[in-house]
Amino acid sequence: MGGGNIIRCYMVMNAGDNMPAVLKFCRLRTHQCCFILFNVALFHVLLFGADLVEEYFLRALPTTYTDVKMLDTREKARKLDMSPLKSNISKAYIISSSEACAHQEIFLLVLVFSNPENASRRDTIRQTWGNMTDIRGYSTVILFVLGKPPSEATQLEVIKEFQEHQDLIEGTFLDSPENQTLKTASAVEWTVTFCPGTRFILKTGEEMFVNLANLVDYLLSLRTHLEDIYLGRVVRQEEPDRDPQSPSFVPLRLYPEKYYPDYCSATAFVISQAVARMIYVTSHEVPLSMPPGAFVGICTKNAGVTPIHSSRFSGKKHIQYNRCCYKFIFTSAVSRDSQLLQEWEEVSDGKSCTLLENYYGLVSCRVMTYLDGFKYLSVDALENEALHSAD
Repeated sequence: MGGGNIIRCYMVMNAGDNMPAVLKFCRLRTHQCCFILFNVALFHVLLFGADLVEEYFLRALPTTYTDVKMLDTREKARKLDMSPLKSNISKAYIISSSEACAHQEIFLLVLVFSNPENASRRDTIRQTWGNMTDIRGYSTVILFVLGKPPSEATQLEVIKEFQEHQDLIEGTFLDSPENQTLKTASAVEWTVTFCPGTRFILKTGEEMFVNLANLVDYLLSLRTHLEDIYLGRVVRQEEPDRDPQSPSFVPLRLYPEKYYPDYCSATAFVISQAVARMIYVTSHEVPLSMPPGAFVGICTKNAGVTPIHSSRFSGKKHIQYNRCCYKFIFTSAVSRDSQLLQEWEEVSDGKSCTLLENYYGLVSCRVMTYLDGFKYLSVDALENEALHSAD
């Protein structure tokens, strides 16, 4: 086709066509320009298309509540008053921090799920993204949620840490992989009991970098359906683990459905106070043997709440670091304390990013994250092959 254009252009010029030679040259390059533009567009669709589809086209429409049980659940949540139970509920915690929300209006309560033995990580968070108590004039409280450590020596260290920082909640249950759903249910109970006036709650893990300023800005921009906020990276159509030998085994008698309801990744999600109350009301009907994320998803589904997807939450992934990219996202998994310190120092330097820098940052961190994913897949494949050969 390109050759035909060249011949046609040459013949027209020889025939004395009045069209300027420049226009003929542009016509000659039209197909090449279209090809380049098509590839640029395809690159961006492949890079960001899935997130755009999930975030905008698959977002559920506002729900009309017609189920009587669901309406009853929402009414119970609305009328929930935990004041008479405070003294009894306090006994379920070794450290309760029950006055953390007293005498102040909290916009965002951040509950960081932490292993009791990871005191150094908690200190790093206090020095970095957790060192924010006021954002845009809105109050933020950061607390660490722990279970009981197996070691008495660690327990003494935890008590000493609380005396110094006053920012711990410690349940009476053992902090173990099997008790993470119990830890989630306990954190929800603590929130609706001791922080009933908090507007939003962020549940996250100690392994996460969190851009609280961005998240607060986003929550402030919301104008509708503020009551039913359940926001995060949505996991869709996940099948329950049916392997009896697996630690996360879920038998059919406990959950007979083929898929879990859509839910936000447990690594980080935001709920409104109203949704926290709904989770508390429905949680007594959901087995604690469910994975934490699915547990919350089942509770919210029973209350008629639909999760809202945002690609600015990373889920379990580490987003390849880029300063302008990290100024845009909400979360990213970060493994090392030193890495978190360095990233926070650069992100909080006060320097803004231009439109071009933001574009380059988002594209580069997305591409590098994908490349990292392929690298880890290759490493896993090599390890599996080595194990297979050894067998």
